[in-house]
Amino acid sequence: MIDIVGQIMLYVNNQEESVKFWTEKAGFTLVSEQDNGDGMKWFVISPSKDAQTSIVLHNKELVAKFSPGVNLETPSLLFFTRDLDQMYQDFKNKEITVGDIVEVPEGRVFNFADHEENYFAVVEKQ
Repeated sequence: MIDIVGQIMLYVNNQEESVKFWTEKAGFTLVSEQDNGDGMKWFVISPSKDAQTSIVLHNKELVAKFSPGVNLETPSLLFFTRDLDQMYQDFKNKEITVGDIVEVPEGRVFNFADHEENYFAVVEKQ
């Protein structure tokens, strides 16, 4: 039985810019940086050091080369926040592309784009 989602692989065109976006703008923490010595490196980020699930930023071009069967599409990720209004304003202040705040059955939500124009969503959860 699976107990938890451990890591989500996010394949990006520019790892360094992605790390900057997620840590400097989106408020994630860089947990680790790995390099296998053969040119393949990856960065592990998470909302906090003790978060149960992390995102691994991989170089899309290298993954395609070494693992041609891997689906390189961006996953649809839904993040939770306790203070949607504060996060929305913070993202706008940091010049992150954000959509309008809308009401859905799950609560209030908005979407945002990273620097590579991948879109993600944030919903308010108390």
